[in-house]
Amino acid sequence: MTIRRITRRAFRRHPASPSPASSAIGALPVSPRSIRRDLHHAASAVVLAGPAVLLLLILYGLPTISVLVISLSDWRFGSTQLGFVGLSNFADVFSDPGFRASVANTITYVAIVLPGTAGLGLAIALLIESRSSLRALYRAVHFLPFMATLSAMAIAWDALLNPSVGLINLLLTSLGFSTVNWLNDDRTVLPVLAAIGIWQGLGYAMVLFMAGLKSIPAELYDAAAIDGADGWLDRLRTVTLPMLAPVTMFVVIVVALKAFQVFDIVQILTKGGPGHASDMLLYTLYRESFDYLRAGRGAAIAVIFLVIIVVLTLFQARFMDRKVHYL
Repeated sequence: MTIRRITRRAFRRHPASPSPASSAIGALPVSPRSIRRDLHHAASAVVLAGPAVLLLLILYGLPTISVLVISLSDWRFGSTQLGFVGLSNFADVFSDPGFRASVANTITYVAIVLPGTAGLGLAIALLIESRSSLRALYRAVHFLPFMATLSAMAIAWDALLNPSVGLINLLLTSLGFSTVNWLNDDRTVLPVLAAIGIWQGLGYAMVLFMAGLKSIPAELYDAAAIDGADGWLDRLRTVTLPMLAPVTMFVVIVVALKAFQVFDIVQILTKGGPGHASDMLLYTLYRESFDYLRAGRGAAIAVIFLVIIVVLTLFQARFMDRKVHYL
């Protein structure tokens, strides 16, 4: 006789009886009072969360839907008619050399600003934390550009970069170099705008990295020293950078999003010139919508911009989350 048959006969003679706990749970009736309590809790949740959800729908949902509808139409500002044109606005946008130039310029700008801001912010934070005096002064000096209005700072940079009387060109002339037309040369305009972007966001990254450095337990450095990590480079590689991974992920995402949204300095300093050398996505959107009054193409660019931002954020969060170490 096989084991399977023996087991089957045993179960037939002694069937498994339900446990007392399961029988008691199954026998418990659901009282009307408990049902009313659950309904009251659900109604309270809806009442408390309803205004916030409604506000989110009004502020984010309706504008997004409106942009999607306009991107599929031929509507212009001031027009009373709206005709459906399908994806022709997207086809026109992708076939426009100016739009392709703005996408390339924006990607180049982000590729310069992102590592520059994060790297210099971390370096300055490490230098300030390594000193025991004047920390507050150094923090305030580096954080001041982030607090200042970028429009006002752009005007100041315009004066500094003036090809005739700008302080930077005067300094170059005193050193024996020739002057440079920084904002009207297609070889220098994009790096100059990126340098201004790094200067403006450096203090924000520095403050975040300093907060992350203060949260690292000193015991980790002691343990690393016992294991042989005596030099500052070894401590940076084995303790500081791994423990700063959550802050680094946040800094990278925020700086990248802000770099993609660059508009002020382009509008004030270059207006996309010379040619399309400093065109950015948001400035192209502004020009199509408000200068040329082609709202459909502007909405199409807005949809493309939104997709790029969402994809970038999801990619960065998923890619960097694999390397994040939480305390």
